[in-house]
Amino acid sequence: MTAAVAHLLAMDYPAEFNPGALAAVSTCLRIDPAEKVTLITDRVTEQIAAALAAQLEQCGCIWNAFVLEDLSPRPLVDMPAQVLADMETSHVSIFAVQVQPNELHSRMQMTDVVNRRRMRHAHMVNISAEIMCQGMRADFNLVDRLSQQVLDRVRKATRIRATTAAGTDIIADMNPGYKWFKTSGIISPEKWGNLPGGECFTSPGEVNGTFVVDGVVGDWLCHRYGLLAAMPLTIEIAGNRIVTCSSSNKQLEADFWTYTHTDENSDRVGEFAIGTNLGVDRVIGNILQDEKFPGIHIAFGNPYGEHTGAPWRSGTHIDVVGLGFNIWLESEAGQEQIMREGRFLITA
Repeated sequence: MTAAVAHLLAMDYPAEFNPGALAAVSTCLRIDPAEKVTLITDRVTEQIAAALAAQLEQCGCIWNAFVLEDLSPRPLVDMPAQVLADMETSHVSIFAVQVQPNELHSRMQMTDVVNRRRMRHAHMVNISAEIMCQGMRADFNLVDRLSQQVLDRVRKATRIRATTAAGTDIIADMNPGYKWFKTSGIISPEKWGNLPGGECFTSPGEVNGTFVVDGVVGDWLCHRYGLLAAMPLTIEIAGNRIVTCSSSNKQLEADFWTYTHTDENSDRVGEFAIGTNLGVDRVIGNILQDEKFPGIHIAFGNPYGEHTGAPWRSGTHIDVVGLGFNIWLESEAGQEQIMREGRFLITA
């Protein structure tokens, strides 16, 4: 038993974390006692990791744990070699960490191993006590059924239109060469997923229009700016790239513009997604859960081309979430509205 494993097993944690930890290990990852698991955490998230560790121990699987601050200074420049080496012999990995600015590269090093080895990976970035007691308590089998209903429809769509009362009005033309995926919380080797899960996503062919971010923005900006209903960020998109962005919060406007102009594709719409987690009834200022809120979110930057098939890449990826969507799908069969004012018109 390593020092990190012993430390987590000896740690006290709130009993309220147990249902979410059990869902992660048993329902979402479906870990078998014969498998090996790599658990990665940090000092801030230790109690949640301790709840996960207790479930891993109860499962009877072989597992190892790493606390990042024991291995390398933060923010991480690279994922510690010890972590990557352990993942090379694991079937499953869990990343329960509070991320810091400019650490995306290290996470991409980790997911490169996941993708190459087709591991089942739970990405619990910025997981919190609130999420453990909300989104992680969703009925993920129900979420999976709804996600499949959405997936079956969007895979046939050639165009998706989305509007909100706040002013969003976008049209996304789909690229038939790019793949749609569902990450419903039921994680498979086909695609690692965030927990809590609940979305269908692709890389779009081209997005045009106005996207009003009255929910949250992602990455480290989410922690800094929180809920945006009082001071939304309005993004004008043409030819799949940001043309302008504006907000009464000028620092948010400046930080978002700088982030989305880090490299040549940072301002390009890389992800188009529909949130499907029925256990999430409001945004809370944490992108891990908020992007699963029923509705549309898009992301600028990395299109996860290894999965979607998009042939370009970016070193950044930032999600933006809006509220209260109306969504129409257009296909050869005609037009279908699947959401009205934030409520799905299809059932699981």
